[in-house]
Amino acid sequence: MKKLLSLGMILAMTLAVGAGCGGDTTGGDTTQPETITVGASPTPHAEILEVVKPILADQGYELEIVEFTDYVMPNMSLDSGDLDANYFQHGPYLDDFNANNGTDLVSIAQIHYEPVGLYAGKVASIDELTEGATIGVPADTTNEARALLLLESAGLITLNPEAGITATPYDITENPLNLQITEVEAAQLPRSLQDLDMAVINGNYALQADLSAATDALTAESADSLAAETYANILVVKAGNEEDPKLQALAAAMQSDAVRDFINETYNGNVQPIF
Repeated sequence: MKKLLSLGMILAMTLAVGAGCGGDTTGGDTTQPETITVGASPTPHAEILEVVKPILADQGYELEIVEFTDYVMPNMSLDSGDLDANYFQHGPYLDDFNANNGTDLVSIAQIHYEPVGLYAGKVASIDELTEGATIGVPADTTNEARALLLLESAGLITLNPEAGITATPYDITENPLNLQITEVEAAQLPRSLQDLDMAVINGNYALQADLSAATDALTAESADSLAAETYANILVVKAGNEEDPKLQALAAAMQSDAVRDFINETYNGNVQPIF
């Protein structure tokens, strides 16, 4: 009996010591930050997201940024659940992607606008273009239409007025110089300039190539153009997750004064906040 009592006392003392050494985890805050994983193009999207990191950290969220260099995988990764959100595209591209891929991805915030520009390749100015000159445009449907609208605004072609933001080369009704419209994957356009007379390049890829729509482009979309109203870059999530608190926190942080100031101070008009 005494032996059993001694064993009981030893066990009780052991448990007490264990509790004193931290065995009870209820006495301290061991909560880990909740992770938000966002896919983004390197420039300017991932750079803008870096500004958001400390804002979210103060709210108990850890922002993980996954960079992509194409326009397909960020949406496929979001649809598969590998990402919580992505930030690289505009509304017309998203609509087109959903229609062609059977995905159900939705925008929860508009963040910025990037004017596309026409850049010199082998030919230095619009006035020097000659018969049959080659003009590179993005190969994806929505950005090609945007490029064609810019060429029309420069007086190089005329489009069917009913085409609007769905224009394709088949909608060209007048082409005085018989320009050859060459479709190139958007990310490759800056590297293809040496082989083209000119090219229309998306803002983010122009920035990566140290090209400025404000100072290097021969012509660029104006702030009051149809494109400026239509092609806002958006924060996208999978349908059904729009009200997720962490994604609402992300959207609010991306539309903060800190982000607006960063965009205005960093990109010299090549990227413009729209919130």
